Amino acid sequence: MSHPIHDSRYSWLRLLITLGIAMVANAGMWAVVVVMPAIEVQFNAGRAEVSMPYTLAMIGFALGNMWLGQLVDRLGVTKALIGASVLSAVSYLLATLAPNMLMLSVAHLLMGLGASIGFGPLIADISHWFMRRRGIAVALVASGNYLSGAIWPTLLAGILAREGWQQVYLTLAIVTLIVVIPLSLLLGRKVPDEAHSTAAATAQINTRSVGIPPRTLQYILGLAGIGCCVAMSMPQVHIVSYCVGLGYGPAVGAEMLSLMLLGGVLSRIVSGLVADKLGGIRTLLIGSTLQCIALFLFLPYDGMVSLYVISMLFGLAQGGIVPSYALVVREYMPPKEAGARVGFVLMMTIMGMALGGWMSGWIYDVTGSYQLAFVNGLLWNGLNIAILLVLLHRSRPRGHGALA
Repeated sequence: MSHPIHDSRYSWLRLLITLGIAMVANAGMWAVVVVMPAIEVQFNAGRAEVSMPYTLAMIGFALGNMWLGQLVDRLGVTKALIGASVLSAVSYLLATLAPNMLMLSVAHLLMGLGASIGFGPLIADISHWFMRRRGIAVALVASGNYLSGAIWPTLLAGILAREGWQQVYLTLAIVTLIVVIPLSLLLGRKVPDEAHSTAAATAQINTRSVGIPPRTLQYILGLAGIGCCVAMSMPQVHIVSYCVGLGYGPAVGAEMLSLMLLGGVLSRIVSGLVADKLGGIRTLLIGSTLQCIALFLFLPYDGMVSLYVISMLFGLAQGGIVPSYALVVREYMPPKEAGARVGFVLMMTIMGMALGGWMSGWIYDVTGSYQLAFVNGLLWNGLNIAILLVLLHRSRPRGHGALA
């Protein structure tokens, strides 16, 4: 049972517009990875210190997924997008003017806050426009984050080489304003109230249970999200710096990052199709297990060709993990709580990225190598897999009383 607006032609058009916005709104999250080596040289900073702008950007990104998600519920997605794009442009400008690492890190906190509109809030918004194909719809919008990472690092590496990292940020400020604001005006239409009622009735029939109160389950999923994303952050955040340390140069590292994220795009699309068949938790467990295997491959192999191959495999393994959390929330929790619950769980996954990005830099400074940082990621990945196995064991359809 679904409303005619669900899975309609307009739903798919809205998805395409949303995907275009996400590809631009998320650009700053990947630009900081590309410019990290240049910032390290300019400010004469250590690897852990130069990781702080990324870490604070991810903290801002995490908080924004919750705060801006709530703002979207109150004001609508268009107004939230316009405000967030202006904030992003201002943060780019502030970063170019920063006199020290502290001010640069603060600018990146704001940068992450503005960029967050392109992830969780857009995922939550598009989930209301689909019923039968919600898995693939959510996966495609989430792919905007990785498409951004696949496209922008290579483009920005050229600007970085010719004009410096400040020009990279100035370019992104202009592009954000001239692309995101006009596209956001096309998303002013709201879901009809009767469509919400239909979705709620269908959800009551189709949701599942693990015998855990929603708030407790939310926290458990948050812990699982931290575990998988601490592991995920190691290659994504440090692949450019890793390649510089191996003597391959930042351009090679940027290509590996783009390859990794391009694989992530394909992974997210496939995982969306799989989730429509197997459900969120099984899809999440498959992705987390494959990520653990791919992360392990970084330990014995560090040749250039090997790293290109492993980067692609890592992207193919882990791309579908984070969007699957949104699907798990929609499957196991009441739809009227979807915005807040999805926002919280995605916030925790991003906190895991922030923590993992900093931890890997700190481990490198202490040991002079990334080997233990990879091991640290594997341990956190193991925690994630253990939690998912428990939830899968407890998972069951809701009783006939709910149907009645």
